Amino acid sequence: MMPANAIFPTPDHDHAHCLAVLMARAEQRCAERHVRLTPQRRRVLEIIAASQAAIGAYDILGRLGGEGRAPAPVSVYRALEFLQRHDLVHRVESLNAYVACVTAGGRHAAQFLICRRCRTVAEMNSPVIEEAIATGARSAGFSVTEPVVEVGGVCLTCSRVDREPPAC
Repeated sequence: MMPANAIFPTPDHDHAHCLAVLMARAEQRCAERHVRLTPQRRRVLEIIAASQAAIGAYDILGRLGGEGRAPAPVSVYRALEFLQRHDLVHRVESLNAYVACVTAGGRHAAQFLICRRCRTVAEMNSPVIEEAIATGARSAGFSVTEPVVEVGGVCLTCSRVDREPPAC
């Protein structure tokens, strides 16, 4: 797992361990909710979780097709709907792509830091940001139904690449 203060993965990050934890948590969540994580849904989740960058539905379809007979696009979208409904993935609207949910709980407000260079998405959950949104919405007489915040920028890894001197 990544250190709690490092929400973007470092180059030496053991992503295989995180993937195993995430998949075990998905199995547990589906068992608790008495729903099936079918082989297709599981594979779609594995593809999303294996990618540290946000991944689009057609990229998922392409990876599934590379494993043999390609499924119909509608089956990928149905799997994505299931995974979203059961809080296993998030849709990153600004990228029209998906990321695995890294929070162990159920439905929650989330904030996403999105690297515009490598498309890596870091999920954070700040009670301060949630409260600011709730307070602002209440004062405007607004009822929040989707408290998701997406923030674009450049991750530390990509910004370090920008600062490295060119190789001779």
